[in-house]
This record gives sequence, structure tokens and C-alpha cells, in this order.
Amino acid sequence: MAGDRSDGNRSIGGMLRELAEGSAAIVRGEAALAKLEVGGIVGGIGKGTAFVAMGVVLLTLGLLSLMVGIVLLIGDQWLPADLYWLAALIMLVIIGGVTVWFAKRGLALVSPSQLAPKETATTLKEDKEWLKQQLTSGATSS
Repeated sequence: MAGDRSDGNRSIGGMLRELAEGSAAIVRGEAALAKLEVGGIVGGIGKGTAFVAMGVVLLTLGLLSLMVGIVLLIGDQWLPADLYWLAALIMLVIIGGVTVWFAKRGLALVSPSQLAPKETATTLKEDKEWLKQQLTSGATSS
């Protein structure tokens, strides 16, 4: 009675072996998908970090000379004598706003919502439902 039955129904051992083989194939597929997704996430982190670094470097180097020029212009043209510190403060506020914009853009690329392996989680849920269905149909068919 442990072998195949004559009425065409599969044995429980055969169904369990088939279920184990199918489950192993699913696990291997999920591992491969997770590996691909993690590679994409790491690439996104690298890209986001490069954006932040590029923004900081360009902002620092390019705007230092511009800031000095504008401070001198404001101090010479629109402010009374010896108020260059006020011109420098105005420039600091403007440059700070640009810096915040670059930082927010870069941080959005490396935020936790970008790091979650969404496709893997979805397929794991589908696989769980498939496995439940296989276990249920296997238990009722014998």
C-alpha cells in the first residue's frame, strides 16, 4: 500500500517528494531574485552617494569664489561702510538653501523605502499561497 495505487492516485510519498522538489526550486529562485534586487539596491546607494558627493564638491568649489564676489559687490554697492559681515550672512542663507536641496535629493535616493526588496517580498507571499494550496490539494486527493 506504500506504492502507487491502481486507481491512478499518487502516493503520499510521491506527492511529498514532488512538493519538496518544487519547494527547493522556489527557494533557489527566490535566492537568485533577492541577489539581483540587492545588486540593484547597492547600485542605487552608490548612485545616491555619488550625487550627494558631487553636489557637495561642486557647491563648495564653485560657490566659494562666487560668494566672495557677491559679498564684495553687496558690501561695496548697497551697504554702508564696514557691513561686509551682513553681505556674507545674506550669502550664507542663500548657499545654505541650495545645500539643503542637494542633500535632500541625495538622501531620497538612499532612503529605506528605496532599499526594501519589494519584488522578493511579493513573490514570497505568492509562493506561500502556492505552497498552502499544494498542501491542501495533496491532503484531499489521497
